[in-house]
Amino acid sequence: MQFLLEREDFISIGMSILCGGIIGFEREYNNKSAGFRTIILISLGSTIFTIVSKHGTGSDDRIAANIITGIGFIGAGVIFKDKLSVLGLTTAAVIWTTAGIGMATGIGYHALAFCLTVFTIIVLSVFGKIESVIELFNHSKTVSFIFENAEMKNVYAVEEVLKAMKMKSKRVMMNKNQGRLLLILNIKGTEKQFAELSEVLVKTESITEFH
Repeated sequence: MQFLLEREDFISIGMSILCGGIIGFEREYNNKSAGFRTIILISLGSTIFTIVSKHGTGSDDRIAANIITGIGFIGAGVIFKDKLSVLGLTTAAVIWTTAGIGMATGIGYHALAFCLTVFTIIVLSVFGKIESVIELFNHSKTVSFIFENAEMKNVYAVEEVLKAMKMKSKRVMMNKNQGRLLLILNIKGTEKQFAELSEVLVKTESITEFH
């Protein structure tokens, strides 16, 4: 029975904490649900299980394989669905990627783990600026409206507002429930136009809810 920590395993644990700390710092700085300590523990946990798998009898790869399943449950916990929008997908992807980095350190691929950490930071930071550029171009969003009454003039009024703001729209669904009208539109525009549209919709008394 072996009680001493092997030098290679010690290096793997240190590298795992370093890589997890770098990614965790970025997540904590941007005030995400999975922050500094969480990301480090995910990386460290993946490394530990990989080391156990490596030193186990017959090097049982099933332990390493099941890390992915376990990380899936953690990732699902940070995803929130609000009406027609889904939040937390990027954080869940970071958790999944961090687990992979932890596994890489566990099997001794330290250079690979560090490179993947750098690439992850680049995607999270630099690519975020690219997203800002993309926001300048027209893209579509599905928006749902609930009106306090089922009069069609409310629908026409919203469509006129969109037309005046030079935003294209297409009716996806429209139905009536308990005297209220539900309208779902597919709207195309820039992020700036959507922000201005939100301000207009908030001031529209006939609209009970919009998402």
